[in-house]
Amino acid sequence: MINKAEIVKTYGKNEQDTGSVEVQIALLTERIKNLTEHLKNNKQDLHSTRGLNQMVSTRKKMLNYLEKKDINRARDLRKKLGIRG
Repeated sequence: MINKAEIVKTYGKNEQDTGSVEVQIALLTERIKNLTEHLKNNKQDLHSTRGLNQMVSTRKKMLNYLEKKDINRARDLRKKLGIRG
């Protein structure tokens, strides 16, 4: 299960920093991992599959934004989270 406080503490600037791009990407990544595990057991859950595709797309857009803003931060975040690309 997602522990939002830990993720915010790890990737945020402070403990109330839930809006920064890094925190949002980290939270999305955790939700994507959980949904992927769900879909391994429930292959025909098409609604969750659509939700997963939307989350991956949103995360990709956020990563592209971060790369335009600061490519080194984006590379470090990808490495920490284990995201290809």
